[in-house]
This record gives sequence, structure tokens and C-alpha cells, in this order.
Amino acid sequence: MTKLKQPNSKMCFVCGLENPLGLKLHIYQTEPGVIETTYTAPDHFQGYPGVLHGGIVATILDEISGRAHMGDPSEPRFMYTGKMEVKYRKNVPIGVPLRIVGKAGNSRKRTAEGWAGIYHPDGTLLAEATTLLINLPQESLDSANLEELGWKVYPD
Repeated sequence: MTKLKQPNSKMCFVCGLENPLGLKLHIYQTEPGVIETTYTAPDHFQGYPGVLHGGIVATILDEISGRAHMGDPSEPRFMYTGKMEVKYRKNVPIGVPLRIVGKAGNSRKRTAEGWAGIYHPDGTLLAEATTLLINLPQESLDSANLEELGWKVYPD
């Protein structure tokens, strides 16, 4: 399968292309239920010198684990995190191109499980998370204006 680019939005902290403080991640589905992105963290997101702040690590893992269930961009499954367990295995460095992978787990009608990992360029798993995801309530989806949010696939 060729990579299928997922939508971005305007102001989301993780994928918002117009958020001046955001990460601006471009996320691709590489096979059904598997997504990938890359990210090189800048200095201003460090906790300890040279190390990405743990809150930013958790934010990335949260987004990517949920995005693995998004599916077809024309009919996305929007979910929020009900529970997340993060395992910080090694320090996540800043200034290094990280590979981030998300995988969809068991899926039910209203909930699903997800997994995400952040890898060093040498292949070492630096951090990972498992999540319990819950469908966004239908009334929230009904009132959301995806066009206004800038929710669409932008060219690279």
C-alpha cells in the first residue's frame, strides 16, 4: 500500500498547520490500522538539556495512538482518550529525527484500544503508550464544522 496522508487541521496542537506553537505533524497511514510520522523536536520543547519534555512525549503518543483508528479520511472516526499508560523507556532526544508509529488495537462499537511508539533513528524504542479510546459523542460531531476547523488533507 502506498502511504495515505491523513488530514491536518488549522489549530490542533499536534497537527494544526496554523498553530504557531504546535508540532505540525504530517501523519500517514502506511497500512490499514498503522500510521507513521516523523518529528524533530526543537530546543524549546526540552525538559532536561537535550531531552524532550515528557508531557510533549505523552502528547505525541496520545495523538498517534488515536489516529491509528481514524481510517478513511472521508469518513474519519474521531475519538478521545479515556485512559493512557505511558512507558518512558529511554530519554527522547531533541534535534534528532524521530520515527513515530501508531497501531490500532481491538475495536468495539464505542471504544477501541491503541498503541503508539517513538523510535530513535537507530531503531531503539524510546517511549510507548497504550490507550483506551472512546468515540466522540455524535452530538459533538453533528455540531462540528470540519471545514471551519481546516480539517482536510493538505499537500506536502
